Order: sequence, then structure tokens, then C-alpha cells
Amino acid sequence: MIKLLPEHVANQIAAGEVIQRPASAVKELLENAVDAKATKIQLIIKNAGSSLIQVIDNGIGMNENDAEICFKKHATSKIKSSEDLFNISSKGFRGEALSSIAAISKVELKTRKADSEIGNKIIIEGSKLVTKEAVTAPLGTSIAMKNIFFNVPARRNFLKSKNVETKHIIDEFHRIALSHPDIFFSMYNDDSLLFELKKGNLRQRITSIFGKKYDERLVPIEENTSLSKISGFIIKPEFSKRTRGEQFLFINNRFIKSNILNHAINHVYKDYISKESFPSYYIYIEVPTKSIDVNIHPSKTEVKFEDERAIYAILKSCVRSSLGKYNIAPTIDFEQETSFNVPPIKVGTPLKVPNIKINHDFNPFQNNTDLNVEQNIELLRRNFQSELNDLDNVNNKNKIFENIQSNFFLQFNKKYLITVKKNGLLIIDIFRAHQQIKFEELITNYNNSEIVSQKLLHPLEINLSLNDMQICAEIKEELLRLGVEVDQFSKDTIVVNTYPFECVNFNAQSFIESCIENYKQQSTEFESPNVKLAWGIATNYAHSRLVKMTEMEMSHLVDCLFSCKSPKLSNKGKPIIKEINESEIDNKFK
Repeated sequence: MIKLLPEHVANQIAAGEVIQRPASAVKELLENAVDAKATKIQLIIKNAGSSLIQVIDNGIGMNENDAEICFKKHATSKIKSSEDLFNISSKGFRGEALSSIAAISKVELKTRKADSEIGNKIIIEGSKLVTKEAVTAPLGTSIAMKNIFFNVPARRNFLKSKNVETKHIIDEFHRIALSHPDIFFSMYNDDSLLFELKKGNLRQRITSIFGKKYDERLVPIEENTSLSKISGFIIKPEFSKRTRGEQFLFINNRFIKSNILNHAINHVYKDYISKESFPSYYIYIEVPTKSIDVNIHPSKTEVKFEDERAIYAILKSCVRSSLGKYNIAPTIDFEQETSFNVPPIKVGTPLKVPNIKINHDFNPFQNNTDLNVEQNIELLRRNFQSELNDLDNVNNKNKIFENIQSNFFLQFNKKYLITVKKNGLLIIDIFRAHQQIKFEELITNYNNSEIVSQKLLHPLEINLSLNDMQICAEIKEELLRLGVEVDQFSKDTIVVNTYPFECVNFNAQSFIESCIENYKQQSTEFESPNVKLAWGIATNYAHSRLVKMTEMEMSHLVDCLFSCKSPKLSNKGKPIIKEINESEIDNKFK
């Protein structure tokens, strides 16, 4: 019953662990070029990498034998024994990248070493050698993979849209380029030059990728200890964004993802930015190679630290120190108690003993007739009744809900609305109420193809990263059907021409960034992209409505809420209304 899989089938299965999408192949090829000691690396992609991914470098190249054997499974020049796994300084070492690439695409390799006048060309399709010949070639290596997943059509069907896949490729390009500012990088997308990054220092590399405006936003960090060496830049808190895109963490020049270290940075920033914003950073940590294990996952973006708690504490301290050192963190300015401002006493002035006045007739057990509790209660009742009578004169007497006994509402702390209901109280979360009302309105308009939007007198310009520009192009049509008209103005700038009705008070930058971030999240709580975007728009709308409301506005809000399909629970299942019955109130006084 048990049989060995054919080699080509086993290779295709194994390739799925390393090459999950075109961006995975880009990462492996760029890392190989860096390991080849190249000083100039060029990336060329077509059709979001599905038609062509080509990396050209001027590294050390390969001879005829190495050019052929590099496509074999677990063929590597980086390690020779298991002991070498604990002293890894190169990007790749498993010997899986090229074999995986060859298993699911058509590969053409041209390479030449410095001591050879003739290069070598190899063509492989689906792990099978097709052509091998000597050719003229420049120093270094050029490897092109065409028609990714051509022999695994099921995998190809799972690729996302062109904009999304291009965005992932740009992500990988940024990570490699940021970890090696001393290497010249360029990237072409469908014959258009996207990046041309000259070699320089880290600050120059960051500004060349994300724009010159970042120069004033960068705050340097540096910390040297016996356990680690930390350097890089963090972004000033006031420039935090609603998207997580610009968070780069490198260990020994290798990009990694670490929830623990990310938490350390967020913990420092939490007092300086809003809950919806994310800090941006470019942090480089150097540790002894023996103190980390990068051989956890084929993608090599997860590492295991020997002493994770110590690195966490050092990083948190380093970020906090930099914010304070460069006067980024706000200073604490306590209000001074003026009663302690005693003027200085002149020399020779006699000191007076303070006099304490005592009322000898005071009896704490004697009833104070001036504080008649019954009279005070009656006064409060009359005042409250007077307010109710004034409210009865308001013209907008809407029947809100059969359980609500009157049109009297109380707003607490701009966050909650309180009203009387039969046998108790009703507490409404104002933010969630506005959120649910706007969300259902947007979905209804979307389903009915009714765009209810408001034209802006002056279109708003918003700067975005190239990655976010790709996402914005992806969601442009969905946003338009929800009332947001977005056009591309330049390479890294969009203009917003219309907003959904009643949303013109939004902060345009955070509004678009929130929509992009919501779209990025790979959550399953939204059944379609338009629902996810509508929820993001409704969330931003609700933030703008947290203001002091009039009686008429509160009444209108409750009317709109109870006309919703789901007035008690939001689209995420969180309560909008809480009821407190009479027995619960009575229990508070027992």
C-alpha cells in the first residue's frame, strides 16, 4: 500500500514550503545574489512575477559543475556539517531554493566566474535539464524563472490579483534592500523602473525608498551590550500611521517577524500614539550567531533566541531612551500647588506661633436642622421634573422604542447614551451605534448600486508607500461603489475627490490608511472585500461622531439605531445596547 513518490512529485510538494507565491521566489533569488557578494543587483518582474522573475547580479558567479548541481535538492556551499547550523552568517543555507524554483517553473541560468572567459547557460523545466551550453556572459549570475506554477495549475489559481502579488514582491525587495544599503539595487516592473537605489548609508537608503520627507522623521537609536548591538531608526510618534507596513526588524541583517520584539516597541509608543496607529521603525540587532536559531521555518523569517527576555528588555529600554534623548517624548508638567508657595522670611523676623481656632460648641452627634434631607430630595425632584417639562416642549417627539418610556436622554462622557426603559435603564454605546448605522447604510447602497457621496471642493492629496499604492489600486472600484472616489496623482500620491455622505470631517490620511490596513488583514470575519471596506469607513465615521450631542441628535440616533437590522449587536458581534433592569439597580443598594 505504501509507495515512494516519484521524484518530480516530491519536489513539487517540497517546493510549496519554500515558494508559496512569486514573492517567495524573489526573496530566495535576491538572497542568493547577496550571498554571491554582489555589489549590484537588478530585479525584473512581469505580470506580477507570474510570467517572469529575473535577478541579475555581478557576484562571484559559478563554474560549469556548480551551475548544474545547484538545482539539486539540498545542494549548498554554505554548510558542510550539522555544527555549521549554529554558526550561520549567510542568507541561504538549506539548499532548497533553486531546487524548489526549478520544480515549479521554467528556469534559465547564465553565469560566469572572474577567472573564466566563457560562461555557462542552463535551461531547466520542471526539475528536468533541457539545455546546457557554453555562452558569452558578463561576470556574475543571471537567473530567470518563467511561468511560475506552470505544472501546478491548482497552486497558480490560488494567487491573488496582480496588484496584491506585486505588493508582496515589493515588500521582499524592500527588506533585502534595507538590510544591505551598501549594495546598489534596482527594480523593474513590466519594463517600468520602480526603484534605483544607490549604495550609501542606512538613512540614505530609507529616504531613497520612502521619500525625502522621511529624513526629518527619523530618530536614531543605538545600544551596545554584551548580549546584543542595536542600531537603526524609529519614526517620531506624530508620524505614526494606521498601517503596519513600515515596520522592519532585522537580526544579523536578516529580516524577521517577532511578536515579542514588536510588543517591546509598541509598549514604549503606547502613551504617545492612538490605539488605531502603529509605530514605524527600522531596527537592526546584532547577536552572536550561536545565540539564535534561524533553522525553524523554510522562509527563515522566524528565529529563536537563546535569551529572548533579555533582548526584549534591552530593545524596550533602547527605544525609550532614544525618544527621551531627542526630546520626542512629552515632558511631565505637574500643576504646582500654590498654597505651598511661602515667601522667604527676612533675617531677624520673629516667628509667630500659629493660632488654631476651635468651636467649643460643636457637637458632631447633634442633628443639623439646616441640612434637611427630605427637603433636599424634594428640591431635586422638582428640578428634575422641571427639566422633563422643558423636554416635553421639544417638537421632535419620536417614538423610539416601545420599551423606552420617554424622550429624555442623558449623554455620559461623550461615549454613552442613557435613557429610561420599562423596569430599568438602557445604555447605548454611541460609537458602536454610529458605526452600525453607517455600516448598514453603506452595505445597502452598495447592494443597490446607489453611490451616496459628497464632492469635495478641494481634492485631498495623500502620500502613500508604493506597497499601499498597489493596495489602493486594488480597492479603487470597491471604494467608489461605497462613495469614495480615489485617483492616482503621481507615483506615490493619490487624490480623494469624494467621501461618503456625512463623512467630510474625516482626516483623509488616516481614513485611507485605515481602509488599506483593513483590507490587508487576512481575517475571516468579513465575507467579502466590500464588507471589510464598509466596516473601515463606518469605523472612521463613528470616531468623528464622538462629540457632545443635543437632545434632538440623541433622539435621532436612537431612531436610526432601532431601524437597523441588528440594533443590539454590531457586525463584529459586540454589544451596542446594555439593559440594566430594576432588580440589578436594587442590588446595588443592598
